[in-house]
Amino acid sequence: MQQDWTIQSRGHLCSATGKTFVEDEVFYTLLFDETSGYRREDLSEEAFKSRPADAPQPFSFWRTKYTPPPVVTETLGKQTAEDLLRRYMAEEAPQLASARYLLAVMLERKRILKEVEVKRAADGSRVRVYERAVTGEVFIIPDPELKLDELAAVQEELGALLSPGV
Repeated sequence: MQQDWTIQSRGHLCSATGKTFVEDEVFYTLLFDETSGYRREDLSEEAFKSRPADAPQPFSFWRTKYTPPPVVTETLGKQTAEDLLRRYMAEEAPQLASARYLLAVMLERKRILKEVEVKRAADGSRVRVYERAVTGEVFIIPDPELKLDELAAVQEELGALLSPGV
């Protein structure tokens, strides 16, 4: 069974050459839709341009600049939208699809995530590809195509989980 939602961290070296990326270097991220799930490759600009014409075509790809990973400081006792999204993505429960999508949209509005592409999956469903600006992690989120009357219930659920002291 293919898992529709994944988080994949940005590579720190070129998948083709093994060369380590340097700060502000332009590179390409390619996502391949495989039977076991999505596979990510990060290629230097040179490696991307020298890909053979008959090379497998990626499901999605984009160009970005490399930023070294930040120093992570741990905060305790505060549930954030990002924490909740990560937790929901780790669970394979289909009933969490709407919550995952709304959390991703919230994080996009806060400029934590950036939508890099919207694609159609093989089954015709819409898939949104997000990248976390600071770390380069990729979030692949199926779009549940919520209707307005479904939105309020999901918002209430998320509000209760994210509100301190409730």
